[in-house]
Amino acid sequence: MPAQVYAYAESNDVANSVGNYIIKHQNAALQSGETFKIALSGGSLGKVLKKALIDNKDIAAEVKWDKWEVYFSDERLVPLDHEDSNYGLFNSLVLKNLPAHIVLPKVYTIDESLVTGKDGQVQDVDLEKDLEIASKYESNLPKGAKFDVILLGCGPDGHTCSLFPGHNLLNERSKLIAYISDSPKPPPRRITFTFPVLENATTIAFVAEGAGKAPILKEIFENKHTKLPSKLVNDLTTGVQVSWFVDNSAIEGVGIVPSKY
Repeated sequence: MPAQVYAYAESNDVANSVGNYIIKHQNAALQSGETFKIALSGGSLGKVLKKALIDNKDIAAEVKWDKWEVYFSDERLVPLDHEDSNYGLFNSLVLKNLPAHIVLPKVYTIDESLVTGKDGQVQDVDLEKDLEIASKYESNLPKGAKFDVILLGCGPDGHTCSLFPGHNLLNERSKLIAYISDSPKPPPRRITFTFPVLENATTIAFVAEGAGKAPILKEIFENKHTKLPSKLVNDLTTGVQVSWFVDNSAIEGVGIVPSKY
């Protein structure tokens, strides 16, 4: 099933379409189950989610936060209030902006008590505790590691989650959550979803904005032979529906025909 690309001129329209996408899959999940299981990435996605789920009052009214189970597709091994924490970003931009009467979602974070070292760097680190962080996070995944929605970013190098081009974790099949201590993007110590989790999702959506993303999107969509991580996700054949929500500048010069969500 080829990936669907939804493009808009304005960033707010990108965010609103992401919000509508989330609500659609939330409602579908709650028709057949008791919870909505969603995984988030970091970076600019936090601002998109704030625009969609907090600032857009029509969409905000449809979010059933008390039914949400929130995970992170990757996380940096830093304290939860650290500026590099993906949870910290989601907490500051979304959770802290929810009205006081809202029942908060169940959010699965890394075990902060096991974090050693400083700023996610490799010096003075307890490797055993790092590995325990990864194994404990894996033990908290939903049954069958089945997610209704996984929201991803795409780095300018084509990485997604903390799966980087040419890295051996692209071939990891035995672990659902992998530990990485040599991330080429700082900080180096992280945990990440592996491909078995991505392959098992119901839906995956990338969010990519800005002209700086156009070169890598051109390679992802036009080079059939590239092994970039985001391209590998794009080409999954396990039944997961992959979508892209982009602004027009991110696909300028890219040979695709986008639509509206």
